[in-house]
Amino acid sequence: MESLGQNETFDVVVIGAGGAGMSAALVAAIDGARVLLVESTEYVGGTTAYSAGTTWMPASPHAASVNRDDTAANAEAFLTRAVGERSDAAMRRAFLEAGPRAVAHLEANSDVKYRARPFHPDYLSEIEGSTLRGRALEPLPFDGRKLGRAFALIRPPIPEFTVLGGMMVDRDDVGHLLNMTKSFASFGHALKLLARHARDRMSAPRGTRLVMGNALIGRLLFSLLQRGVTVLTNTKVEALHTGASGVEGVTLRHVNEQRRIGVTGGVILASGGFNRHPTRRGEMLPGADPAWCPAAPGHTGSAQDLALAAGARFGDGALSNAFWAPVSVRRRADGTTAVFPHFLMDRGKPGMIVVDKTGRRFLNENTSYHLFGIAMQEANRTTPSVPAYLVTDAQGLRKYGLGMVRPGGKGLAPFLADGYLVEGSTLGELAGKLGIDEAGLADSVARINRYAQTGVDTDFQRGTTDYQNANGDANWSGPNKCLGPIGEAPFYAVRLYPGDIGAATGLVTDTNARVLDRADRPIGGLYACGNDMQSVMGGVYPGPGITLGPGLAFGYLAARHATARGRTPQAALPDARDDAFTLPLDIPTHAHAK
Repeated sequence: MESLGQNETFDVVVIGAGGAGMSAALVAAIDGARVLLVESTEYVGGTTAYSAGTTWMPASPHAASVNRDDTAANAEAFLTRAVGERSDAAMRRAFLEAGPRAVAHLEANSDVKYRARPFHPDYLSEIEGSTLRGRALEPLPFDGRKLGRAFALIRPPIPEFTVLGGMMVDRDDVGHLLNMTKSFASFGHALKLLARHARDRMSAPRGTRLVMGNALIGRLLFSLLQRGVTVLTNTKVEALHTGASGVEGVTLRHVNEQRRIGVTGGVILASGGFNRHPTRRGEMLPGADPAWCPAAPGHTGSAQDLALAAGARFGDGALSNAFWAPVSVRRRADGTTAVFPHFLMDRGKPGMIVVDKTGRRFLNENTSYHLFGIAMQEANRTTPSVPAYLVTDAQGLRKYGLGMVRPGGKGLAPFLADGYLVEGSTLGELAGKLGIDEAGLADSVARINRYAQTGVDTDFQRGTTDYQNANGDANWSGPNKCLGPIGEAPFYAVRLYPGDIGAATGLVTDTNARVLDRADRPIGGLYACGNDMQSVMGGVYPGPGITLGPGLAFGYLAARHATARGRTPQAALPDARDDAFTLPLDIPTHAHAK
């Protein structure tokens, strides 16, 4: 913190440098505020850097490029049906109104750029008002070399999601790499990727072509540095200082250095939620081992503790306190733990089933990862289902891979040696090695083989929604893109656990992201967004990117309100109970002097 003196003052201080916090900091900087961004770990990016970077944003400026028929009203009706009373309708409406403005504002004034994913269905596609395309935005790839030395600040992606020692690939790249020997177009695409990565590794520890969440974080960081935002890593907030108008400062600590910082506009909490809190995790996620969590390490809930001490409160009524995904776990050679989320590459494909300790299927393998994680925990109350077992045969392993085991069926020895992958020459041998019921597994496989022939899963209706079919195999020759037989020996399995990928329960705020006290009054100068804030989705996961979308929208609202608050005499601010306060869109935009 050598660059900061004691008692320096900023207009806006943002606590947490994930996607929501960096977006909030950038909006405030665009609007002319002097901004300090504080991150407790050594990297910026949070869990966003690990993610696909998908942002669920209905009626965005890009939506019409792939779906001219969708509207914000359609999305609101969809959320009303999907979420209902699990969240405040006014909060959902604030998200839908502010989100497209936030996207347009960042794209017009920074290097943050999005595009609409051509086909990316809402997860609850069976609910009226869902869409197959237009609501899911993805960041454009970013050249990390533009950051110079600051490239090292970006949290690297999960190693198991990269290839060739740090080359990032997105879903389009994966398709080209798998088809590079079958298509000239794919061969050319793959050749460009490999050549670029080879050049990168001559001067960098990993690939500098950033995609998905790393691309979004790279674009945000580049834009923040261009705007002169002060970014501190390995720095923790130790105290919030309040006065007559609310929060007026913070105390920060970096190693043995401590600084007290004044704040004129507001403190925005975006530290990632409670998931690694030393006591709250056990209270809110009972039975979920922290070792199963694939999210970034910074979300300790310590910033939320300070807000609670200042009078804030947690929300309630959510379907679940967290969002979930099935994960598999493996010890790396360096002693660290790899936690691999099974989003879409394997479990929903033909020739894959998931069974419990009795060898029986207990869920629809093609359901969304969130509902999958919830179903595992629900089933485990009566029948041991944690871990569950993702089972396939030799053909399934070759075609789709299995967790950290890549498609192709080669290089299995290390995974078999450490027990991550379990192999059996027969189903009975596999069951014995897994410690599950042999007769139950045999019956489950026999049933799925019948369903593969008829195309109808009479047990769990697998492959009956647009979302489920999107995660099947479009090239599968059978009657159902999600159902295929299991029969070619040897047989394989990995163990699955319910991994929490982010908090759904957080601090209660109003429609401008102001943190509310126990009497529903805004705490002056204190805001929350991202997973620090009570999710407007109410613990439901209706579509891809439903954490990043609201994180951006409420980060935008918090930043604009806090920036205006810093410029406005306190007596002229809206009444503390006035939730309808919105900021004008024509606030002058200029770069902060470097």
